[in-house]
Amino acid sequence: MSGTGFTHKLDDLVQGCKAALDQVSSMAGLEEARVEYLGRKGRLAGLLAELPSLSPAERPEAGKAANAAKIELTRLHDARLAALKAAQESAAFAGFDPTLPGRTPDLGSWHPITTVMAEICAVFTGMGFDVVSGPEVESDWHNFEALNMPPEHPARDMQDTLYVTDTVVLRTHTSPLQIRSMLARKPPVAVIAPGKVYRRDSDLTHTPMFHQIEGLLVDRKVSMADLRGTLTAFVQAIFGPQTTTRFRPSFFPFTEPSAEVDISCVLCGGKGHVNGAPCRVCKTTGWVEILGCGMVDPEVFKSVGYDPEAVTGFAFGMGVERVAMLKYGIGDLRMFFENDVRFLEQFA
Repeated sequence: MSGTGFTHKLDDLVQGCKAALDQVSSMAGLEEARVEYLGRKGRLAGLLAELPSLSPAERPEAGKAANAAKIELTRLHDARLAALKAAQESAAFAGFDPTLPGRTPDLGSWHPITTVMAEICAVFTGMGFDVVSGPEVESDWHNFEALNMPPEHPARDMQDTLYVTDTVVLRTHTSPLQIRSMLARKPPVAVIAPGKVYRRDSDLTHTPMFHQIEGLLVDRKVSMADLRGTLTAFVQAIFGPQTTTRFRPSFFPFTEPSAEVDISCVLCGGKGHVNGAPCRVCKTTGWVEILGCGMVDPEVFKSVGYDPEAVTGFAFGMGVERVAMLKYGIGDLRMFFENDVRFLEQFA
């Protein structure tokens, strides 16, 4: 074969490739064309294999023509690739109007339980309390015995405890953090302990896992009047200055005397009715229970090495979910855990 015939074959190859690429409408088809013309066993490679059959005088020009053909084939391929990509991008934005205003992305927010817990902690830290944390899996001693509840104590039945072993439990309250704080510090001690707690209970108003905040103040000459003033200030900070409180005698193993604190109903304002109808929150009583409290029992002080003749103190505890339900008027506890975005976005 002469050098002229070789050059004509290259020209025909380029024209054939151009015609084939003009018909390509997909990336898969383009890849097939590339393999056919530019692949290791493609048509160009087949022609290049004929170069040795040319005379030594014809080979330099034929080689230059082959290189030029390869460059042109590559250019044709790249041009078709760019055209296909442009067509795909155009199709992707079909119907897109760049003059329309942008969409504001949805932003996450705190869960209402997190918000209320932070508000409660802020109130007490403003009074000088420290926030403490600790393990959710507790020893029986920290959870019960140090809090004046020995193994045979009937108050243990009130806790519906989840046991890990005979001496290890999932904490039923955050009071063990009060014990840990007193073991680690000398009076005066002022701490609040927020966190998750666990009990074997589940219905409209109870869940196996919920959140509590418990507080402790120990110093010299701490009195029930200090407890009452502290909790009244807390209630009014959370529910408003119009909220009133009352303290009712109660029983807790780790405090003596003990009391439960009621607040004037957040829905009816303590009237017992709304627009002539019985109040669904307070059941016409005008009061809603909010927390438990009392003066620290001397036996608890003995457990942590404090002298009950030298110091006194008060403790209190509340369920965060209950505070949140009253604060936001939520009627079903399960709404906090169902993760319904329509519910949660109201608190953004």
